[in-house]
Amino acid sequence: TQSTWDKNVVGCRRSAWRLCSNVEVRSEANEKKRSLCKTYREIIENELVTICEAVLELLDKYLIPKAAEKKEDNVESYIFYMKMKGDYHRYVAEVAAGDKRDKVVQDALDSYGGASDFAESIKMKTTHPIRLGLALNYSVFFYEIKNDPSKACELAKKAFDDAISELDALSEDTYKDSTLIMQLLRDNLTLWTSEQTDDQAAEGDAGEGGEN
Repeated sequence: TQSTWDKNVVGCRRSAWRLCSNVEVRSEANEKKRSLCKTYREIIENELVTICEAVLELLDKYLIPKAAEKKEDNVESYIFYMKMKGDYHRYVAEVAAGDKRDKVVQDALDSYGGASDFAESIKMKTTHPIRLGLALNYSVFFYEIKNDPSKACELAKKAFDDAISELDALSEDTYKDSTLIMQLLRDNLTLWTSEQTDDQAAEGDAGEGGEN
């Protein structure tokens, strides 16, 4: 699908940007190497932001307004697109700085929050893969972008516990997707709680949470 293609294209650049950033930081003693890494990082950064902004424009101009016209009839599409909007603002936030970062962080928060509130208001099944994926990525946002591990763990634990309580009602056609995301939620909780325990010894070296 288009969204999968976009995420794969963005995913490659996110990984490359992280690698370049790490090498750049570790190459302070080698000015030539550090300069090359900086140049390449900035190229990747510009490509990443350009792709994300194109996807966000598509969401804001066409996909979300169309789904919102008859929101009650397009529940899954609306929540999915709002989650997607939060995701792409989050990707920009990973590489942005200053006022621009502040804005995209707030935009991501509004998108994730709006999708979560709507899913709650219509009582979307807690085992639905779209709702689980939203909770997963919303919690990753709090952990990695907002640096709020307590809120991240709270969101992930609630989503996991709520889904476990309704596991018997899980439909066969979504069983694989739902249980996979639940596993990611549990893995992140394990990782994040262990890092919180070891935070004094390894401050600033947080692991990257799994996302949907």
